[in-house]
Amino acid sequence: MKVAPDQAALPRAAGHVRARGLVDPARLRDLVSRRRAHALGIAGTDVAALVLAGVLSAIGAKVADLPYAPAGWTLLYIVLVVFFTAVRGGYRFRLESSPFDQLGHVLISATICATFVLAARVITGPGDTVGGETIRLWGLACGFLASTRFAGSVARQHARRRGLHTLIVGAGAVGQVVARRLYERPEWGMKPVGFLDKEPREVDEDLGIGVVGASWDLERVVREHGVDLVIVTFSTAPHAVLLSLVRRCRALGVEVSVVPRLFEEVSNRVLVEHLGGVPLLRVDQVDPRGWQFEVKYLLDRLLGIAGLMVLSPILLSVALAVRLSSPGPILFRQLRVGLDGHQFEMLKFRTMRLAGDDEEDGHSLEGVRAPGVPRVDRRTAVGRFLRRWSIDELPQVINLARGDMSLIGPRPERVDFVPAFAERVYRYGDRHRVKSGLTGWSQVQGLRGDVPLADRVEWDNYYVENWSPWLDLKILVLTVPAVLSGRGAQ
Repeated sequence: MKVAPDQAALPRAAGHVRARGLVDPARLRDLVSRRRAHALGIAGTDVAALVLAGVLSAIGAKVADLPYAPAGWTLLYIVLVVFFTAVRGGYRFRLESSPFDQLGHVLISATICATFVLAARVITGPGDTVGGETIRLWGLACGFLASTRFAGSVARQHARRRGLHTLIVGAGAVGQVVARRLYERPEWGMKPVGFLDKEPREVDEDLGIGVVGASWDLERVVREHGVDLVIVTFSTAPHAVLLSLVRRCRALGVEVSVVPRLFEEVSNRVLVEHLGGVPLLRVDQVDPRGWQFEVKYLLDRLLGIAGLMVLSPILLSVALAVRLSSPGPILFRQLRVGLDGHQFEMLKFRTMRLAGDDEEDGHSLEGVRAPGVPRVDRRTAVGRFLRRWSIDELPQVINLARGDMSLIGPRPERVDFVPAFAERVYRYGDRHRVKSGLTGWSQVQGLRGDVPLADRVEWDNYYVENWSPWLDLKILVLTVPAVLSGRGAQ
């Protein structure tokens, strides 16, 4: 039996690690070179996109016999965009490389720098044509930057599927959730190799990994498993031991990420302040009752009214197909629970034949999975097609126009299921802080149909706590491939 070393003897700083000869210079050099290559690669594609924008802007203006920005101002614009993007952290290494998150950095930089160049040109010389010249350059720059950033992010996600070997500190509930998420999302590029925990809980066998050691085994585990990343979750280890472990990881050339305490209250709106040397994380929470959501809901109703007019030919055609497919009503009506527990009648096209006397019409509430699949498959041929492409959801534009639902938000659940879910699923009731949606963050993540309900709730609450117009736009764009893929459609 291995005896745990005295905690006081554990190294408490990177300097102690170096003194003990535990530093791996090769791994440190590799870590630095990976970060530098990442930054230079993205900055290089940005420069190429900006140069191409400048060249095409000049060529197009010559062909159309229009004035174009002098080469000196174009060069200044390119330098400013790259510099401003770097200052805002646009070239930093990120574990989760979303194409849409990358676009925000570069497009804001391109716009601010274009405004600066425009102002500088107006101040320093005649300004009769500088507006058109700068706007053309800015428009082309935004287009090329968006294209190269999106393509580069997709390429990096594909390349990283081989996985950064990831060690998780803490085999408790949070540590196992982290491991499960990494398995479910190979595009994030993190492959769990095991847990580090002195007093672990029972590990779920479905994860396919186990406890590979305790804190004093860090160097051995890093060496044997080729660990690239360590994620520190929660464990029974004292503060000094965890702090020492983080510093040892850095000395070994290993990336470190930490799950914060009270992580349920941490959103994208985190401001780091300091009281002396003590950091404070101040979180500006989204207010679901604020004016931003009032505007959002007003736009939803206007979109619902416009959608009814635009989609009316399709709605009438589908209604006729449903009527001819089998006897019964055209629309399926069901009470659902939305904002603040409000009950409303959600509309869909009927996709199933009516239940016979010997058939059950219900869903099981047993287990922890969402009741998305009925016990008896009574879908018609037309109904299967409608569900495959989510066309059965189109009548919900009526719910949108009524104000019962929002275009984007958590999907509503049946009235008779909500009380049981509120008791069984952690933070289930929190998702009712906003209106239910036609599409949502969990749906575009593939969490449709027969999936663990806790996963849906986790993503739904993420949406509520990190809401922004940009996130809504991201969900709208991601809804298209989600519908076309048919993933999770029942």
